[in-house]
Amino acid sequence: MQDHPRLAALMGRGAAAGPFDRADWLALLAERHFAGQRAFLAVAEDGDGAQLALPLVATAQGLVACGNWYSFWARPVTDAPERAEALLTALARTLVRHGALDFAPLPAREAGWMARAFRAAGWIAAVEPAHVNRHLTLRGADFATWWATRPGALRATVRRKGARGDVQCRVTTQFDAADWDAYEQVYAASWKPAEGDPAFLRQFAAREGAAGALRLGLALHDGRPVAAQMWTMEAGTAFIHKLAHREDARAASPGTLLSAAMFAHVIDVDRVAAIDFGTGDDPYKADWMDQTRTRWRLSAHHPGALRKWPALARALARRAAGRTRLAPPDGDG
Repeated sequence: MQDHPRLAALMGRGAAAGPFDRADWLALLAERHFAGQRAFLAVAEDGDGAQLALPLVATAQGLVACGNWYSFWARPVTDAPERAEALLTALARTLVRHGALDFAPLPAREAGWMARAFRAAGWIAAVEPAHVNRHLTLRGADFATWWATRPGALRATVRRKGARGDVQCRVTTQFDAADWDAYEQVYAASWKPAEGDPAFLRQFAAREGAAGALRLGLALHDGRPVAAQMWTMEAGTAFIHKLAHREDARAASPGTLLSAAMFAHVIDVDRVAAIDFGTGDDPYKADWMDQTRTRWRLSAHHPGALRKWPALARALARRAAGRTRLAPPDGDG
């Protein structure tokens, strides 16, 4: 990136649509999640200066996206969307020696770019749903206006449990080691599975706090942390990364009360335009989010890579059985 200042600017804070497009996020993934493997950017540039970068990791099975369970999306980043397919086609021709590509989770527009580009470069490519992403577009609404549209049962829970006054919620915008320790204690006592990489998340939270982008929420009951949430802010969107509550405090609904406080803060104080609830279509998210969109998986194999033929045969069998979508819908979802 030091040799490509325009690309560094494109993938820097302030230009990216979210942390998952940023070079520092990809570098953190390379350092912690893909240590010992070759994580790299495949970059294409045309004669007019249009550029595109595709974040990849080379594995023994082929190429995968430079992303993990913390990534809301993985995708090519470009300053010329109208030329993205041509740039990706050129890249795909240089990646033939890897033989296979498994890339997810892709937004619909980028999944379409990549599927068409890799096919144009001679690969056999298929696209299928990876997961559902719930999100919210506020269209200028303040918290009170938006809150009035929420299900009655949710609003009644917040009103009833909040009136007791035994749960105190606060939202901080800077990283504090004691607050983070409280978050980790709540998470460890919650219903959530073991954290995939606590050190990764802590380092990311500290970095976002230093940039003023962190929103860390804590709910206290009798002075004890009982619920915690980690959000970040970027490009007018609030990203909900993590939330948990202690099972032994469930009766006080601290998670619900903290969520209401977090939504109120980002809507009325930060004035965000959108909120992204990340990976998964958990039923409770429908109470808070009105919109869903599919994230996609691209599986591609090059016929010239003999060692990949068994995997290619399985992919073709799935396709023939009708379990694989040949192309995602067009659009920005």
